[in-house]
Amino acid sequence: MKLLEDRIKQDGKIISDDILKVNSFLNHQIDPNLMNEIGKEFARKFKDKNITRIITVETSGIAPALTTGLALNVPVVFARKNKSATLNEPMYEADVFSFTKTANNKISIDKNFIDQDDNILIIDDFLANGEATKGVIKIVNEAKANISGIGIVIEKSFQPGRKWLNDNGYEVESLARIKSLENGKCTFMEND
Repeated sequence: MKLLEDRIKQDGKIISDDILKVNSFLNHQIDPNLMNEIGKEFARKFKDKNITRIITVETSGIAPALTTGLALNVPVVFARKNKSATLNEPMYEADVFSFTKTANNKISIDKNFIDQDDNILIIDDFLANGEATKGVIKIVNEAKANISGIGIVIEKSFQPGRKWLNDNGYEVESLARIKSLENGKCTFMEND
């Protein structure tokens, strides 16, 4: 998605050879116009998959998941990282390691919000090692729902997340695929 790649080039900050900071438009401050275009693009890519529900992980996945949900006219569920006192229903849970925060999180989703007849679209802001996506996959599989696809806003293709997802038979659509962040320069994969 050229619009997203251009925005990464303009406003993204390369922290190291494996960390890209995009907090001016995706992870801290959100550009609603860009998110709207991202949602429309995911909806276009997955329009024939009969999606019934979108799942993401809080917090940075919520904006692109919400705009995709609007475009597909389906509900959006986010896996919570912190269990509040109001979450007293049975929950699906998975442990997820955060690469950027170097910490483990237990994510959870109320069992009332996933049905075994659902066709799930997983949306996430980044794909690096794939830990967050693997956690959501575990939850969806436990609920016996169908994973119809995985939409990633920014993929770091030089890390193993996509390979694991492809090797396990999941359809992955990434809007920006980064080939390298080496030497302070962001280069993108050629469009397939």
